[in-house]
Amino acid sequence: MAPTGTYHHGDLRAACLSAARELLEEDGSAGLSLRAVARRAGVSATAPYRHYADRDALVSAVAAEGYRELAQHLAAAHPAPSTPDDLASVAVAYVRFALDHPALFRVMFAEPCDPTDEERVAATGVITAYVRGIVRDTFPGADETGPLPTTVWALVHGLAFLHLDGKLDASSAEVVAARVRAAVHALFTASPALSSAPTARTAAPGGSPHG
Repeated sequence: MAPTGTYHHGDLRAACLSAARELLEEDGSAGLSLRAVARRAGVSATAPYRHYADRDALVSAVAAEGYRELAQHLAAAHPAPSTPDDLASVAVAYVRFALDHPALFRVMFAEPCDPTDEERVAATGVITAYVRGIVRDTFPGADETGPLPTTVWALVHGLAFLHLDGKLDASSAEVVAARVRAAVHALFTASPALSSAPTARTAAPGGSPHG
């Protein structure tokens, strides 16, 4: 439970973050404001402004905390994935994190944040480096700074939101894991066929391109 009395010097920021996380879990981001955080933390209405200039700054801090937790969650699933099965395990962990922390996940990826916030930039950088490492070790010869890391992240992130929004069955952890694993393995199965497919559109009879 968030503190309801006075706060000790030095722990106001932590108290505000804890209060913000509680509000998120209860009411979603709609109920998240500096005033609401102050009430929940048991401090004056102006106290949170000592650390957060506005709501976006608060949201950025919450998002940064979420990114750090996500990075730890992925590393726990596999610290250095290098095979399709490893990547599938990481993908399942990513989707599971979204389903276990829906309000936090939406704040991380669907709420306006301060793009210049150093803490948030550093936290997202850890995940970016992790994804690039996956591409380097799982797709030999691939450019880890090219578009493939974005492709991998987009696939897994899309699966997370499709399950989160109820577009895919999330009735059990087993159902989710099986679908996510199948999707990841489909990427590897399709890769050889896609790489050998013609890149230009084939001309239709009469010289007109299909499309």
